[in-house]
Amino acid sequence: MTQPVCEAVGLTQVYTIKRGPFRAPARLQAVGGVSFAIAAGRTLAVVGESGCGKSTLARMVTLIEKPTQGELRLTGIDTVQAGAREKRGLRRVVQLVFQNPYGSLNPRKKIGAILEAPLEINTQLNAAERAERARAMLAKVGLRPEHYARYPHMFSGGQRQRIAIARALMLEPALVVADEPVSALDVSVQAQVLNLLADLQQEMSLAYLFISHDLGVVRHIAHDVMVMYLGLVMEHGPKKHIFSRPLHPYTRALLASTPIVDAGIRHERIVLKGELPSPLNPPSGCVFSSRCPYAIDRCSAERPVLRSLDERQVACHLAEQFLDPGPN
Repeated sequence: MTQPVCEAVGLTQVYTIKRGPFRAPARLQAVGGVSFAIAAGRTLAVVGESGCGKSTLARMVTLIEKPTQGELRLTGIDTVQAGAREKRGLRRVVQLVFQNPYGSLNPRKKIGAILEAPLEINTQLNAAERAERARAMLAKVGLRPEHYARYPHMFSGGQRQRIAIARALMLEPALVVADEPVSALDVSVQAQVLNLLADLQQEMSLAYLFISHDLGVVRHIAHDVMVMYLGLVMEHGPKKHIFSRPLHPYTRALLASTPIVDAGIRHERIVLKGELPSPLNPPSGCVFSSRCPYAIDRCSAERPVLRSLDERQVACHLAEQFLDPGPN
């Protein structure tokens, strides 16, 4: 079996929150024991509402934050135990594409300088070689040679995100973490950027960790899907199984709220109760039990473990009752 580009085992991030001089600090578990693997040429999409831990997971995978517990290996190297020099080399293996194409590019620098900066810091290439690489990458993401000497404000949102993608690929990484990369773009432009990401993945055998709250977008880009809620994995498996027959009530609710063009596909309408609980005080038992329309007494008393069922993993005591395709 081919070694995964990225492999996480029990990845956990806990923050200590100060609450004033006379109160004990609070413990906030942003990510609680997440495990996954991504092979070259594959995309794992992480979905869930705001506050579910998606962006925290992205910061750990891109080595911005060190996990509180767990293991994270990039191209087989343990990043948690790696020394400073080894970690510097690992930062070339993984690159990040940010959500906002308007805020992620330095407005005072020309596009050529923005693209060449990673090469200047991390390689021994001379100025001419860096410029040649930058111009070649511009062409690869569908931009013209004259764009090299322009400033970010001279581009549309879709073009800026192409530039951001080009910058992420300058060091030829094995893994790209894309944190909501199309959510700030017009719908008409989203498809173009998603198609570009798919073409680049095929051409360069890239692994993607794709962070999103939009299952409509995930349907077009992902190979595997991991659904998170309050820092925990609710369901994780191949896209085709999760979209055709979701087994966790939270996944079913997310799919029910996603607009579908195909008139032949119907999802049961599910209305979630209440608001997203505070991660400082999550519900006992299943963290989704306070909003789940199917919850029983066992759900609030006992936290379900992530278990294998129907070619995916699911953390729900009642998952078997959704095995019948029913209205989906």
